[in-house]
Amino acid sequence: MTESYLERSIDALIPRLFAELPALLIVGPRASGKTTTATRHARTVVRLDTVAEATAFRADPDSALRGLAEPILLDEWQAVPGVLGAVKRSVDEDPRPGRFLLTGSVRADLDAQTWPGTGRLVRIPLFGMTVREELGRTRAPTFLDVISGGGRPAEPDDPPDLRGYVTLALRSGFPEPLLRLSAATREPWLESYVNQLLTRDVELVEGRRDPARLGRYFEALSLNTAGVVADATLRQAAGIARDTATGYDRLLRNLLVTEAMPAWTTNRLKRLARTPKRYVVDAALAAATLRVGENAVMRDGDLLGRLIETFTTAQLRAEIPVTAARPRLFHLRQEHGRHEVDIVAELGGGSVVALEIKADAGPDRSAARHLAWMRDQLGDRFVAGVVLHTGPRVYGLGERLTAAPIASIWS
Repeated sequence: MTESYLERSIDALIPRLFAELPALLIVGPRASGKTTTATRHARTVVRLDTVAEATAFRADPDSALRGLAEPILLDEWQAVPGVLGAVKRSVDEDPRPGRFLLTGSVRADLDAQTWPGTGRLVRIPLFGMTVREELGRTRAPTFLDVISGGGRPAEPDDPPDLRGYVTLALRSGFPEPLLRLSAATREPWLESYVNQLLTRDVELVEGRRDPARLGRYFEALSLNTAGVVADATLRQAAGIARDTATGYDRLLRNLLVTEAMPAWTTNRLKRLARTPKRYVVDAALAAATLRVGENAVMRDGDLLGRLIETFTTAQLRAEIPVTAARPRLFHLRQEHGRHEVDIVAELGGGSVVALEIKADAGPDRSAARHLAWMRDQLGDRFVAGVVLHTGPRVYGLGERLTAAPIASIWS
């Protein structure tokens, strides 16, 4: 433990779960801070991505586990996949709580038919650091808990303006560039991250891939982040075939650097599209891939909106594991785009909170028209709608509809 450590939202969740569960699995993109956080909750740390420590676990993982002081952190499990079976067998024999922590930078269920963790490993996602975590406000109720409980969004004391939000987005949520690097060094770090992702990291999941073609596909995804984009559009932009694009899409999601937000459906609404909404999980990573800086983003209205939404969604996504309402995030789009809602947070019992994200300092009632339509269609199931914007004030937009600064998420 160091004094410079900034508490992550899941730091309070881990001991609560560990009080009753034998094994936890923390998953997230490489360099998102999994090891630093998990180490604070372990007595023994085994770094499986180092040759010296991995050797014994490759040879005999069951024997290597025995005798270690618990809780045991097995860092980067995917480097020695056989360790999962050893954890399963150990937990089956002795299900005491608080025994194992595992961390990984790939999806934990790559092969569902042989995955040994079902019923034994409880997964906790950890994405990039949020502004709330950076400000040390992790113990406050989350934004979605406030809204779903009928509360009003907080009005920030000193919210950013539009350029300020772009600056926040391009700092990245990865702790290394966010907390320790200057703006001049941050961009080379992110570009190096992308290069390693497209070369070394892909081999952990599916063996060798053509980094040039994969790079073009990731660039197309970055250009369309926070968008409902046709597969054909991405294929054509990258110059690749359908099967190759499908493989690349799965690969990047398995490496946890992109996410497909599913479409929300209900029998109460007609002609809803089923296409997922795609995100690069870190806005700065998308910007670095496109090689654009703050000024370039400010001059491109389409990219500006996409990166602001990508950044805002990342703030909300990171809080889902510790949100008491246990929401699931979707987007809504009616066929032909007649009605669209950026985020639908589905709560228990089918009730919803709906969010629109606007790069606009003073949205009026027209900015909430899709939320109003959704409210009128769903009735009591519609708890609240919020237009998150880049201005400074919280104000009403109609029945159960509110405009609030994006900074309300962490205020």
